[in-house]
Amino acid sequence: MTTPQLTPGAPAAAPGGAWNGAPAPKPVIRTRSRDSSSRLRALDGLRLLAALMVAAYHYGGRGGEISQSWGGSAVHQFPTAAPLFAYGCLGVQIFFVISGFVICLSGWGRTLRAFIASRISRLYPAYWVAILLVTAVFALPWVAYKALPPSEVLTNLTMLQQPLGVHRVLGVCWTLWAEMRFYALFALCVVLPGATRSRVVLFCAGWTLAAAVAQAAHQPVLDTVLMPEYAPFFIGGIGLYLLHRYGARDPIAWAIVLVSWLIGQHYAVAGLWHAPSVHAFSYRSAAGIIAVVTLGFVLVAVVALGGLRRANWRWLTVAGALTYPFYLVHEHLGWVVVRALHRTLGLPSYATLLLTVGLMLLLAWLMHRCVERPLTPLLKRAIDPRRAETTTHRTPG
Repeated sequence: MTTPQLTPGAPAAAPGGAWNGAPAPKPVIRTRSRDSSSRLRALDGLRLLAALMVAAYHYGGRGGEISQSWGGSAVHQFPTAAPLFAYGCLGVQIFFVISGFVICLSGWGRTLRAFIASRISRLYPAYWVAILLVTAVFALPWVAYKALPPSEVLTNLTMLQQPLGVHRVLGVCWTLWAEMRFYALFALCVVLPGATRSRVVLFCAGWTLAAAVAQAAHQPVLDTVLMPEYAPFFIGGIGLYLLHRYGARDPIAWAIVLVSWLIGQHYAVAGLWHAPSVHAFSYRSAAGIIAVVTLGFVLVAVVALGGLRRANWRWLTVAGALTYPFYLVHEHLGWVVVRALHRTLGLPSYATLLLTVGLMLLLAWLMHRCVERPLTPLLKRAIDPRRAETTTHRTPG
């Protein structure tokens, strides 16, 4: 199966449309296989980098339960690094940019059922295991953190606990709720009618405007559906995919990326900046927040435009595979590991930090090998058996 691809530098136009009122120039078309176009190993590396940023924030850049694990404020454990770790929460925004890119790539040319099958089979197996694993560990008598009641744990298995007002087993799963809403919007507006350049551009423009209206309207329902504070990051990732697909001379795609960055940095600063205060755990400057958001957009843009094409190392694929299960388990299980290594065994702070990250990556690898690899294809075939039969028929062996 091949995907049409415009040669970078060729003018891009909507199919059958016009460019600035004149007949659209005929693009130079080349094709490449879906596997070669979709396997962007440098993007896998960026995913892991964003996950490690979030882990640094959870282990040494914030207060709360992690302070119980350290036996005091993380600022005292990492007096030099803690102010930098505080910016690690912006790894979530970088995740959203990458997600916009990847979802547009994977949804292009797919049926709605195939798209839904790919998302459900990707998200749920590792998530279910992470929910049960964290619940089981927190139920151990020597663990200092309280597990949720069985009813709330079962509700968490749906991934809909946040809109239902149920406590979360995993602290990080609020981002999955944002991802699910993005998938739903993209599926209904782009995948269902069929992805085209003009339709994706219209989706980006319409969502940007609708999110701005939702922000002004102060209506909770609109905020829930349109996610004004996260929309620009998903939309920016989609714009970067258009640059990847149609080349760097696409002014509309650049406009989508630029507007998304401008709005995204606004929401990041508004949500994470505060005036210097002795009562605050950490302080992030507005310039620092803008710099991290900008770096995220720039790195994904470099990948999209082929600047990291030579970073084609196989281990990056493994890194990308570990990112999701690592992201799911690192926070709450990290509390337990940090407490055991630092307060029980007496390991120094930095040694504890590095060993905890290493153990969480090892657990993520086990989850990938023992859970995701066998269950993801089974779940995908169960949801979309016709596509599985077609794939089996077309693929020798």
